[in-house]
Amino acid sequence: MPEPPARSESRVTSAPESAYAWTRLFAALVLSAVGGVGMWSVIVALPAVQAEFGVARSAASLPYTMTMICFGFGGILMGRLSDRFGIFIPVVGAAVGLGLGYAAASQATSLWQFALAQGLLVGVASSVTFAPIIADTSLWFTRHRGMAVAIIASGSYLAGTVWPPVVGHFIDTRGWRWTYQGIAVLCVAAMLPLALALRRRAPLIETAMAGTRTTSWSARPLGMSPATLQTVLIVAGLSCCVAMSMPQVHIVAYSHDLGHGAGRGARMLSLMLGFGIVSRLVSGWICDRIGGRRTLLLGSALQAAVLALFMPFDGVASLYVVSALFGLAQGGIVPSYAVIVREFFPPEEAGVRVSAVLMATVFGMALGGWVSGVMFDLTGSYQAAFVNGILWNLLNLAIAVVLLRRPATPAVQGYVSR
Repeated sequence: MPEPPARSESRVTSAPESAYAWTRLFAALVLSAVGGVGMWSVIVALPAVQAEFGVARSAASLPYTMTMICFGFGGILMGRLSDRFGIFIPVVGAAVGLGLGYAAASQATSLWQFALAQGLLVGVASSVTFAPIIADTSLWFTRHRGMAVAIIASGSYLAGTVWPPVVGHFIDTRGWRWTYQGIAVLCVAAMLPLALALRRRAPLIETAMAGTRTTSWSARPLGMSPATLQTVLIVAGLSCCVAMSMPQVHIVAYSHDLGHGAGRGARMLSLMLGFGIVSRLVSGWICDRIGGRRTLLLGSALQAAVLALFMPFDGVASLYVVSALFGLAQGGIVPSYAVIVREFFPPEEAGVRVSAVLMATVFGMALGGWVSGVMFDLTGSYQAAFVNGILWNLLNLAIAVVLLRRPATPAVQGYVSR
């Protein structure tokens, strides 16, 4: 009997769950943490930019709004490019785009120039380091997909933990223009070498491009059309993050209004994000055992419960505790969407589909932060904003229940020729 042909060394090392896959994951994590500066630097620079251009706070907030909008839509564009060409090209483009964006912003002579550089260059470029890179990572893992997605999704929280104090220090000591120039150099210098670790395409994508599939995907995932399931996941992503945004966006102002000081509020936010990283890793371990839908339901229920605790407990010590609990509760929700997409959609569609759902989470954060501020202006209190967040969370919880109760239509394993 003839022996089966041996697999090439590159094919073995590029296989899912291989040592290369794990090495690639941690290179992508560092890359995500570096490129994630695009989401945080504009927040830290806001007071200095407002003072230099002599504008109102509402006008000074425009660059952040532009950044978030372009971040969301840029993720879909870059996700589609990733599906077509692989993640390497979008990552190289992101490194160059961040370098050009920060350099251009540092030379802005008006707020509009600064906002355009932030949105069209920094926002779009930094989007590659969130949804598209999460989708790409999911293609390299099967048995440990939940943990891998949780690790790479922690990159945005690492960026939120590391960058604000670093950027703030250099703005205070050297000015925001010099700081932006430094970020431009750092992004190019750090991200281009890291991109080299992401050159290979996932084996599942290579198989699809070659005209064969190892899995036949249902035309009606969970008994729905693909478009319907995609829409349901987008609504779920929007609703969970409208709820999530209330503590994350307003905890500093909330602490200040209660008389605890903005400094303590900032430490509460840092504590929340730090425990969010722990939550994402633990949720990834859980997701590998119970699946994406059950993990979404668990995270949504825990987030709703802890969100309600902010209303009766407003002392300093209790807010620290509740902030930590909130970080532990909500960290696993967003990564679960990527796992659900990978469970019910073909791998060659992962980039654009994951990016569309995670774009909704970004818009949910932006919408929720704005609505909470409006409710505070109308009522003089954050109590109504917390109630609003809980109601949005209940919508997300209802969607999670519906998804779990739908009959699963798993992929049919086998070799299928085109």
